[in-house]
Amino acid sequence: MSKHAIGGDSDQGLPFSKAIRAGDFVYLSGQVAFDASGQLNEGGIEDQTRQTMENIKTVLALAGCELSDVVKVNVWLDDERDFGRFNATYATYFKTDPPARSTVQSNLMIDAKIEIDCVAYKPV
Repeated sequence: MSKHAIGGDSDQGLPFSKAIRAGDFVYLSGQVAFDASGQLNEGGIEDQTRQTMENIKTVLALAGCELSDVVKVNVWLDDERDFGRFNATYATYFKTDPPARSTVQSNLMIDAKIEIDCVAYKPV
């Protein structure tokens, strides 16, 4: 099985790729609500969830995938009280056949409200 890095983050000086394709699977690094200029979206959980999901869509596209190829999602919320509003926003991205998901409350490494990573399956 081959391994291929997708979208390095050297412009931000971060030591990881945006994603790794390993055979038929694509593993995305954790995404937060950075906008196109690299600034953190300062909005509430709904805005940050939307920005994070749009970032995921962008990285998936680099790998030739889309949201319908996602099979597993991991979510970290900074504040468990945001769960209901996060969940309602997240649901708009997976209207049918949603992927498996785990969601936990955790302090994040930056001052964001949410971080999401995922695994997609798309045969090469």
